[in-house]
Amino acid sequence: MDNTNNISRRTWAKRAVFGLAGAWVAGSRVLARDTSWATDVIVGLQTYSLRDRALPEAIVAMQALGIRHCELWEGHVEPEEYRWQRGLSPQQLRENREQLRQWRATLSMDVIEGIRQQFERAGIRILAYNATFKDDISDQELELGFRVAKALGTDTVNSSATVRVMDRVDAVAQQYRIRVGMHNHANVDKPNEFATPDSFARGMAGKSDLIGINLDTGHFTAANFDPLQYIRDHHERVFSIHLKDRKANQGPRTPFGEGDTPLAAILALIKTNGWDIPTFIEYEYDGADTMAELRRCLTYCKNALNS
Repeated sequence: MDNTNNISRRTWAKRAVFGLAGAWVAGSRVLARDTSWATDVIVGLQTYSLRDRALPEAIVAMQALGIRHCELWEGHVEPEEYRWQRGLSPQQLRENREQLRQWRATLSMDVIEGIRQQFERAGIRILAYNATFKDDISDQELELGFRVAKALGTDTVNSSATVRVMDRVDAVAQQYRIRVGMHNHANVDKPNEFATPDSFARGMAGKSDLIGINLDTGHFTAANFDPLQYIRDHHERVFSIHLKDRKANQGPRTPFGEGDTPLAAILALIKTNGWDIPTFIEYEYDGADTMAELRRCLTYCKNALNS
């Protein structure tokens, strides 16, 4: 691992803002200063937002959008044909799961190194890798998530995990010294899933300080909890944030600023306190065009931070 991987997120953000991040990118190319961001708050992208295109095209799109930081969605690493999809029969789901398990068993880290190099050449830093850890995950698959994160050069895995699996996750996290942010949805009727403050507390209980939270602000709002207050009270264990707007009471996903999620106030809170909490836009509502909607999301965040 080169010395660049030990640079803190805040140091990287400052270098990127002032056009000095080229020291991390292969070669001597220097990233242009983006003067529209008058803040050190990191606003990156969850690459799931670009799920309508393959990884090379997604990287090109991020460059066009001026994205400098991302959380890499596992769907941009693993084969699309084995991905979970709505509407599949139980038999098809079992077959896809077995095919994915076999693919993971033979995955070479050379492939992951190649992905890392693509991001380096593009001037985009991977701050987190998204991996799913459910109760049925094998020990080999669980460890693979951490091996991939390490090969990508990140110190964080964000996971739509279960409460029960977190003892196993913590053991591997300590082995690799990689943090894990538990990602929440709005399934408050499923106590083994992360959706409530109580489920986060149970997931962290008795665990090392490598176990924390990847707070999805939209889902937290839809579940009728206050993400602004939760971040204020638990910022030391919030490793990163997904920026998403939703209506309360299990309401729909909406364009930024049209739901009940206090996105502008959340960004202002992080900025005011100087907290080292990267945020990732996760575009998930129904929009006309992915690039147009992502520009809309970015404009909202820039206006919120520059006001």
